Amino acid sequence: MKLFTALLVAAFSLLSAGAEARVITDAAGRKVEIPDKVSRVLAAGPPASVLIYVLAPDKLTGWVRQPSDAEKAFLLPSVRDLPVFGQLTGKGGTANMESVLAAKPDIIIDVGTVNPTYSSLADKVQAQTGIPYVLIDGSFARSAETLRQTGEILGVTERAAKLANYASTAIGGLNARLAAIPQSDRPRVYYGRGPEGLETGLAGSINLEILEAAGAANVAAAAGKGGLTQVSLEQILSWKPDTILAASGKFAASVKTDPLWAGLDAVKNGRVFVTPSLPFGWFDSPPGINRLIGIAWLERLFYPKVFTGDLKAEVRDFFKLFYQVDLTEDQLATLLKGSGVSPQ
Repeated sequence: MKLFTALLVAAFSLLSAGAEARVITDAAGRKVEIPDKVSRVLAAGPPASVLIYVLAPDKLTGWVRQPSDAEKAFLLPSVRDLPVFGQLTGKGGTANMESVLAAKPDIIIDVGTVNPTYSSLADKVQAQTGIPYVLIDGSFARSAETLRQTGEILGVTERAAKLANYASTAIGGLNARLAAIPQSDRPRVYYGRGPEGLETGLAGSINLEILEAAGAANVAAAAGKGGLTQVSLEQILSWKPDTILAASGKFAASVKTDPLWAGLDAVKNGRVFVTPSLPFGWFDSPPGINRLIGIAWLERLFYPKVFTGDLKAEVRDFFKLFYQVDLTEDQLATLLKGSGVSPQ
């Protein structure tokens, strides 16, 4: 297997020979030599898939997982049936070196948390494949910078500037209005992942980052700092959330009908909502650039008296600008079903 991989690396290197190169410094401080012109990009994980798609869909070599039919309806036809190569990062890592090489990418991009673990993985994959591997900070507050930096790497600076300006305006407007909202008027939220809703993010989790950005309190922060974790119903009851966000419609339905949850103010007051998820999660799954439209939803959900703009128009504009698709009235209704906010 090592010999086979080595031969593939050698073959790929020959194909790449002669290409002009430039050296960049990625988010981990790694010096990476990349081609001057990047035409094919492999996403290491889901957030990178979204980032590459919104900036340069023609450069995306494939998906880390197959989009569902429901998701495909909100994507450009040209990318709906791209091959699936699996993902290199995270607990769901499924890609192998042969599949990476088969994609024939000019570079590999990973977006999200940047730490020694991801840096080590990048070095390992780059050494094994000979393909430049770039790490990009995917924190929500740096969304505009993420778009601009990646746009520079991909050679689409003009488009990146448009998307970055949107991100700067959205986050800046949110922060300006939040400054006038007292803590007493901000919700205490539990976010549940999976059909049982017992997976959530601790304080500092990138999966709950957008909740903090929206000025709400993550009740699971009481369990400490970290990433995703399993919690018990008893813990959730003790945290007393006034709002529950469910990644799964099944979880939301069970919370509303199961007597074990009935004592929570969130249930009593009908504040159990499903997070919009098409074509990518608006809150999480993945925690990427896709969360920018989630802010528009959370603003109206948490502070309807302060954020009163036309959500329908904002969703249409975002999907046109970022995903390059025009939404129908029926699609708008589908996107926000169960989310607690009407597109009207």
